[in-house]
Amino acid sequence: MTEFLLLGFSEVRELQVLHSVVFLGIYLAALVGNLLVIILVVVDHHLHTPMYFFLMNLSILDLGSISVTVPKSMANSLLNTRSISYAGCVAQVFLFIFFIVVDFAFLTIMAYDRYIAICQPLHYETIMNRGACVQMAASAWISGIPISTMQTGNIFALPFCGGNKVDQFFCDIPQLLKITCNDAYLICTATFAYMKPTSSSLSGLDVTVAVLYSVIPPVMNPAIYSMRNKEIKVSHPFIS
Repeated sequence: MTEFLLLGFSEVRELQVLHSVVFLGIYLAALVGNLLVIILVVVDHHLHTPMYFFLMNLSILDLGSISVTVPKSMANSLLNTRSISYAGCVAQVFLFIFFIVVDFAFLTIMAYDRYIAICQPLHYETIMNRGACVQMAASAWISGIPISTMQTGNIFALPFCGGNKVDQFFCDIPQLLKITCNDAYLICTATFAYMKPTSSSLSGLDVTVAVLYSVIPPVMNPAIYSMRNKEIKVSHPFIS
């Protein structure tokens, strides 16, 4: 096995270009939104608080996760190819799992930060001091390495005997498991795509769910977590 074949959205050249243009628009929206959050938090000293420190890390993670999947899919459509190298597929799985795991860790940290701010406001600055925030952030980033390494190793340790066609626009774990020789579906969790009944046939639902959990969050998170925050709107009134 030297390469995998990813899902082609269409054999019609015009539709391939349309797919690339749509994904490019989504990708640029994610880049602009998340880079704006990162720049604002870095340059505005009013935003040098634990909450915005964690939001900045979340934006970095969103940029990473969408960059793992969307550019390769766009390039394949433009070049009229479906191939991805074995090493490239391994890298996609490893990095995607890494960014998702660390993303969940930061969402947990942000929930804890809000809990302290609401329930123990008088002790907030003592508990959420600079050192504690850095330690929590470092722990979140580090936690993704062993989990991603273990999951990626488990997947690619399985023999592939069902061909090399991956019915998804990136190396998605459920679709990779479909082409292994083992009935390994019992080890996928975390989303509806991993829990739905297994099937050897391609379902448009698989693609839709994959887009919802891999592409949409990096685009929406800046608006949900940052752009609607009072501090950013006050400091930068051009953001509505």
